[in-house]
Amino acid sequence: MTPFDKRIRALEESLSPFAVRSLETRGRALPEEESAVRTPFQRDRDRIVHSKPFRRLKGKTQVFIDPAGDHYRTRMTHTLETTAISRVVARALRLNEDLTEAIGLGHDMGHTPFGHAGEDALDAAVHERLGRRFRHNEQSLRIARSLNLTHEVCDGILTHTGEREPATLEGKMVRLVDRVAYINHDIDDAVRYGLLSDDDLPREEIAILGPTGSARIDALVRDIVEESEGVDEIRQSSEVGEAMLALRAFMFERVYLGPQAAPQHARAHEVVHRIFDHLVERGDSEDEVVDYIAGMTDRFALAYAESL
Repeated sequence: MTPFDKRIRALEESLSPFAVRSLETRGRALPEEESAVRTPFQRDRDRIVHSKPFRRLKGKTQVFIDPAGDHYRTRMTHTLETTAISRVVARALRLNEDLTEAIGLGHDMGHTPFGHAGEDALDAAVHERLGRRFRHNEQSLRIARSLNLTHEVCDGILTHTGEREPATLEGKMVRLVDRVAYINHDIDDAVRYGLLSDDDLPREEIAILGPTGSARIDALVRDIVEESEGVDEIRQSSEVGEAMLALRAFMFERVYLGPQAAPQHARAHEVVHRIFDHLVERGDSEDEVVDYIAGMTDRFALAYAESL
């Protein structure tokens, strides 16, 4: 064991018994010589941050397509907010912060342009023409594997959404915090865009969680920490968990799938289908078509479609 390994083991003795230890990773699909100064999860974090798919997140929509304004969230800012909140929870619960950070930074690398409208459009095109499905978490896993990330990070990235549960507490926590982050920052963006006012928000849930985004995030984080301390599970209290789910349902009804979103969704579908049909007719392979479209930023996709 190297001196660095000894230091890491000593540092991680204070972690929760339920946390993943850095030197006990299940490893990578392609074995590599270990770093002398970074844990495997720190290397994963750095590979993600220095990758092109991560950098392109700055040009991908969170909710609104290429909005006129500098303060709307992008997929990049959502990723950073999710990761920052996740690290707070990880430290409070004595989980592995490096693993948490890598999962948080990598979870949306495979997301399409135009937010979930773009994902739905690409899924519909792929299903219609190729008989398969597109899910952004599976595309994120595809990118993670191309970077040869560790098993634990790949698992957390794949399972941050969908039916399958993460294998680690760190992954389970990022999965929950992802919702905490997007529900609250999407409310802020919807108010800025004019789709909502503060008075539109459901009163009962706001009374439980708080009147502002920061207050709600603080309440949700404190609840997760208090409910999950000392147990092999990531939990919420019934009152706070139900309030968060109700607020999420409100956002789907009023913002994500509301009547005001219809023009945005139609625009996304038109652009994605136009590009998809062009690439298929050009003779590109299935994987090339999916990888290329999923990797586009909003502005690149709009310009590309306009050029056809």
